[in-house]
Amino acid sequence: MQAITYERAGDIAGALRAAQQPGTMFIGGGTNLLDLMKGGVENPVHLVDITRIRSLDSIDTLPDGGLRIGALVRNSDAANHALIRTRYPLLSQALLAGASPQLRNMATVGGNLMQRTRCGYFYDTAFDQCNKRNLGSGCAAIGGHNRMHAILGASPQCIAVNPSDMSVALAALDATVRVDGPQGERTIAFDQFHRLPGDRPDLDTTLAPGELITAVDLPPPLFADHSHYLKIRDRASYAFALVSVAAALQMDGRTVKQARIALGGVAHKPWRASAAEQMLAGHELGEGTLREAATAALRDAQPQTSNRFKVQLAQRAIVRTINLAANPAAVRTGGVA
Repeated sequence: MQAITYERAGDIAGALRAAQQPGTMFIGGGTNLLDLMKGGVENPVHLVDITRIRSLDSIDTLPDGGLRIGALVRNSDAANHALIRTRYPLLSQALLAGASPQLRNMATVGGNLMQRTRCGYFYDTAFDQCNKRNLGSGCAAIGGHNRMHAILGASPQCIAVNPSDMSVALAALDATVRVDGPQGERTIAFDQFHRLPGDRPDLDTTLAPGELITAVDLPPPLFADHSHYLKIRDRASYAFALVSVAAALQMDGRTVKQARIALGGVAHKPWRASAAEQMLAGHELGEGTLREAATAALRDAQPQTSNRFKVQLAQRAIVRTINLAANPAAVRTGGVA
């Protein structure tokens, strides 16, 4: 690891001033960044510690009935906060599905949004062929070991996936990311925050240089009674998703008034299944309708040699998750009504 300099910011203005130095990165919980530094994937020249900025560590109700979650709120605190558990249980479930209790106690909401992909070729600097690290070098995962990789929204430059569970729930809930930077404050709709790889897979988000995430805003709760997060992985804990589904429904009896569905483990960003949402809205839930919606969600899938199973896995996961969201009693009893 190369030598670095370090400073602790006392407020947002101080953090933004410090970030003007080339090669600067912000550090909160550090659960991802420190791993990347130790592996030589990230090589910051200067670290700005933002953990003492008190204005970023609270959860507050907004005038419209929504919720603002500060960027420094720990994942465990967010997951167990009374307002999140009761008004946004989908987010609580997704947070508790991620990582381990120890990591959740350190990881922050803002840091979770900034997680880099867990592609083995990206993490192993012995592989020069990685467009996320060395733009223009190629993607070793294409034609390589790609069981965990993307089946939607990928490009010939990169087939990595976003690893965050929290972000899948936030995508389904239509969250907004608040940032501050050299050009002032702005908000970013969640579906515009993470990028698809295109020809710039080295850029994971739409943040401008020197910008700092300050909070995540949730709209007024509409889906508290009918939502569910399902994560399918190789082992029961501390594993990234092969496929995950966040489903949030507004129901009138068995009829879906509104549906929000997001997928994880399948794309470079949390993937909104808009076609499936449209097919469900205004229709009574039935096996045929669910299967048609699940098929529509994966219609544009382009799997690799080792992850073709993800297409059917994602379709089945969508059907199961929507059933569980529509029938919350089934979750408590262990069955699906």
